[in-house]
Order: sequence, then C-alpha cells, then structure tokens
Amino acid sequence: MQILLVGAGLSGAVIGHKLAAAGHSCRVIDSRDHIGGNCYTSRDAETGVMMHVYGPHIFHTDDEEVWNYVNDFTEFLPFQNRVKTTAQGGVYSLPINLLTINQFFGKTLRPDEAREFIAAQADQTITDPQTFEEQALRFVGRDLYEAFFKGYTEKQWGCSPTELPASILKRLPVRFNYDDNYFFHRFQGMPRDGYTPMIEAILDHPNITVELSTPYTPDMASDVDHIFWSGPLDGFFGYELGRLGYRTLDFERFTHQGDYQGCAVMNYGDRDIPYTRITEHKHFSPWESHDASVCYREYSREAGPDDIPYYPIRMVKEKALLGDYVARAEATEGVTFVGRLGTYRYLDMDVTIREALDTAGVFLNLTASGRTTPAFVKPPL
Repeated sequence: MQILLVGAGLSGAVIGHKLAAAGHSCRVIDSRDHIGGNCYTSRDAETGVMMHVYGPHIFHTDDEEVWNYVNDFTEFLPFQNRVKTTAQGGVYSLPINLLTINQFFGKTLRPDEAREFIAAQADQTITDPQTFEEQALRFVGRDLYEAFFKGYTEKQWGCSPTELPASILKRLPVRFNYDDNYFFHRFQGMPRDGYTPMIEAILDHPNITVELSTPYTPDMASDVDHIFWSGPLDGFFGYELGRLGYRTLDFERFTHQGDYQGCAVMNYGDRDIPYTRITEHKHFSPWESHDASVCYREYSREAGPDDIPYYPIRMVKEKALLGDYVARAEATEGVTFVGRLGTYRYLDMDVTIREALDTAGVFLNLTASGRTTPAFVKPPL
C-alpha cells in the first residue's frame, strides 16, 4: 500500500518504520526543514553543546518494550533529571521531598515526622478538591503551595490556579525521603548523540522516503491508500471550526563561560520573575565536557496562529471544540490521527512511541483482513 505520513517526528517515524518493514511504501513529509519534530537536537555551532532546540526532552519509561525499541536505534546513557527551584530567596530541590521540607521550614524531620507535619499544614476542610489550588492546599498546605506551585502555575498556564482542574496537580508527588530524581520510572536516559540521529535511524529504510520543507496539501490524498496525520487535529480541517487552544514557549538564548547554574533545570516559582525556568543544555549530556555553556530562559504564553503549539489547554471551551473536531475526523475516511497534536493530548515520548507502535499494529491487522483503520486508535476524549 501507498502510505502518507504527515510529520517526521516520533509518531510518523515509528509508524512509518513498522509499516515499511511490513512491505508498505511510506512517504514521510514535514513542513519544517528537519526531522524529529520538537525532539530535534543539534550541535550548537558556537559552543559545541548538544542543544534541545525546542526545549529539553528527557527519556523515561516503565515500558520495557519501548526502552528496548529506542535502544535498537541509538545508544542511551544514564541520565536522571534533578530539578531545582528558586523561590522566596532560596534554592530547593523538586519534586518536594524530605530535603525540601526540612530546608523550607528549617526543620530536621524524619520521614514519619514530616508526614505528620505536612498533614498538619494541609487544609483538611477541603474534602473534594475541584481546582488546582484546592488540590494543592489539601495536599501540601498554603506555604508550600505559594512557594512552589502558585506563581509557577500562573506563569505556565496564564491563568489563576483556581481556574485549572485538580487533575493537573495529581501528577506532582511529595516524597518523604531524600530522593530528588524528578521521574520515578525504571528506565531513564539520554541518547549519547541526541535524538536526531535516533530518528534518522528509525526512518532509514528502503521503503521510506522523507521530504522536508513540504507542507501537506489536500491533493496528496488522491495518491495514497491511507494517511497518518500527526499535525494539529484542527489544522487538518483548515481550522474551520476555530482553533484549539495551546500554550507556546518563547526561548531567550544566552551563553556563559563556565557553568551557569550547576544543574540542567532551574525553575523560578516567584510570580515577579517573568520566566518559568532556565535550562542549561550541556548538563543534559554530562558525559561531554564544554568550557562554554548555552542556556534558555523559557517564557510561556498563549499560542497564536504562527506559533509552535506545545501544551494543549484542554479546558471546558477547548474540550467542546475538540468534540466537534473528533466528530469531523471520525466521519473522514482514510485518515488516522496520531501523536500529541493529532489527538490534542500532552504525551511523553515513551507514550508517543507506544501509541505509534500500537497504531501501526492495528493498521496492519485490520488491513490484512480487509477492514479500515479508524480515525483514532487512541481517542482524544
């Protein structure tokens, strides 16, 4: 079959590789001039530092099959993300752990004492938290909430935490030990040479052709048997019903001779500091040595039509519009929507790869029995 994959990021590459290995002819196009989507990495010409051009991507998963899959295409080296935050005149480790608690409150609590202490800080009158703020107050109390969550969240999402659902905070743990590894998955690491060579290797198959700087046009559909679309869901329909809401990021790049901040990621929790964090990219490749350093200050704002969409907002208004686009997609034959943009969901890299492998498997099974693949293998709603 003739397959068109729109987007040369993880979704398009992984689906394309699996279908190409099964004998199908796969054409991968991307409107950008490089592969990899937002995972794209490249060597900084000035400093030699490996840059995560669209912000840091740290691979972490409990899915052993996915871990083995990516290691088939490149060498991953151990890396643990140890995030720090500057807040209220101090520097603390995240996620909130026993060291954070003891530092912040000037205590020397043991784990069981810290549990009791935080329980006493928590607002026990909130029995069914509905908003981000209520969840935080019920979870850690006002002092920790205002130091580490309130200002950062207002900057990241552009609204009050009282307007955000409680579910956002449920992803942020509190640890009553000194473990400051930001993630808790079994497998964590970084590709030695960046993500771009890994995705190049995935796309390196005789049944795959890759065309960059090539936007999709509707006439391309007439030449193929099926399309896998990893671009914006609303973009496939020309934004006819309106635009789904996203947050985007602006990066302010600066260089420094030496080590600027001593860690890869430094959050800034105070509201009066306009950026959410600074990332220092040479620390994402600790096996390398560089005299100079490249850093990004990150600023979050609402995405406009010409901006790169990063984080789907998925509030009530967006979910209503998403429902309309899902209905439109399900009535469209010959197209399957995949990935972060195609399903309007925030996805980590390992989940993106897992869903791409599963989607390719569903396609192969259904076509083998003469059936058609649905618009969504992983429904957005």
